[in-house]
Amino acid sequence: MKSRIYSFLCLLLFLGSCKDQENVIDYLQIADGSFLAIEELHGNLDVPWEMQYLPSEHAIYFTQIKGKISKLDLVTNKMEEIYQVPNVYHQRTLGLLGLAIHPNFEKNPFLYICYTTKEGEDLFSELSRLEIHEGKVVNSKLLLKIDGGSGHNGSRLLFDQKGYLFWATGDVHSETHAQDSTTLNGKVLRMTADGLIPVDNPIKDSYVYAWGFRNIQGMTKTSQGKIFTSEHGDAIEDEVNWIRPLHNYGWIEIEGFHDTAEEKAIAAKSPRTEPVRSWTPVIAPSALVYYGNHLIPSWNNSLLLGTLKSQSLRILKLDSEQKEINQEEIYLKDHYGRIRAICVDTAGNIYLATSNRDWNPQSGFPKKTDDRILKIYPTKDIPKTFLSQFKETKEAVIDGKTLYNTYCASCHKEDGKGIEGNFPPLHQTEAVRNSERFLQSVFKGVNGKIEVNSVIYEGQMPAFNFLKDEEIQAITNYIRSNFGNQYSEIGLDEIKVARERHTK
Repeated sequence: MKSRIYSFLCLLLFLGSCKDQENVIDYLQIADGSFLAIEELHGNLDVPWEMQYLPSEHAIYFTQIKGKISKLDLVTNKMEEIYQVPNVYHQRTLGLLGLAIHPNFEKNPFLYICYTTKEGEDLFSELSRLEIHEGKVVNSKLLLKIDGGSGHNGSRLLFDQKGYLFWATGDVHSETHAQDSTTLNGKVLRMTADGLIPVDNPIKDSYVYAWGFRNIQGMTKTSQGKIFTSEHGDAIEDEVNWIRPLHNYGWIEIEGFHDTAEEKAIAAKSPRTEPVRSWTPVIAPSALVYYGNHLIPSWNNSLLLGTLKSQSLRILKLDSEQKEINQEEIYLKDHYGRIRAICVDTAGNIYLATSNRDWNPQSGFPKKTDDRILKIYPTKDIPKTFLSQFKETKEAVIDGKTLYNTYCASCHKEDGKGIEGNFPPLHQTEAVRNSERFLQSVFKGVNGKIEVNSVIYEGQMPAFNFLKDEEIQAITNYIRSNFGNQYSEIGLDEIKVARERHTK
């Protein structure tokens, strides 16, 4: 009898392992030589933006940008919609964004969300608390409403170890908000779970905890309670920052490390805090989650970073004091596309959400089942084929095509066609044909509404004056001789004159 029971259990385990193998879509070998399996749990989602794991239900709650909140049961893999947020205004990066779960959900069954609304021509970012009963939202309370913008709305949410709620807000393209500690944009805000200003906040009667941010896209806390954020730079210096009260992180006057004479002079007069890590060329960092688990031992005490432009999962290994990043590993480069959200369950399994059906899909995306939620976990399988770590090269590049793909293709696309209504094309346009106008755009950037081929575009293009003259020459001439363009070459002398004219 015991033998039969044992045989039956073995059969169940074998069938279970076969089932797991059937669900695996890829294997990944990481730097220590071990293998991870990757499963697709759910597909055909509409731009998931934030995911949060709830241990008591072994489930993931997640937002989708047009206003839907859903729950994915990790036992049954069943997904159900629990709420459609009313009055969400969606356009490009605007919509339903951040999500946080009350740390004592069993006693206080609250979800916290932030999202864009529009009243007439005015945009706002709202923070609301939703009460859940029997899997449905039964009550909604608006906690805070601030200025919104056509972009740079930030909007990650996080509870710290003391139960305070943090809200990362963007500068909404303002020239002044980030450095004005009396406004609520370009900040990390701190409040109680009821949306009130804590009596021990660093500025009396103010939500402001820290300032000087452009557009925070990820926020997490470590096992030691330290808060880290990931932030989009302009054309350079994407950042990861360690957030502390009353610290000024520099934007808009300083970007990234204090490495120019002008930035050093500003920091000498008024203290600014440098990032713990920055990237140029930019990678568009998004989701940021602390990994403090031994399920994947070599990743323990790391920040897991998802990126949009470089389309990768990055493992940022922290030192023992969790003050510095001392190693970076890059995985899944360009394989699943844009990674917008990450969460980790109590066992140490990792979940990623792609963002390939948003306003700025990269070449080759979206795939058939995008957008999707993926699960990553260790496996004892020894696969014949697998993905591996991506190794960056640091060699200087003067090749026009390579530089274009590095700095320009994420918006204007590899074929130069752009995205109608979002990013203008580069095919036989006046802005490319007229070399003086073209160089002005490169050195000074573009801000506001422009018309290209009878289509209106509104937004910002950063200045690329940080590039060397030879690099600008290579990029501009690559554009002027490709994408159906046959314009004369721009010489170095003309570029030097344009730099002097437009960077005074």
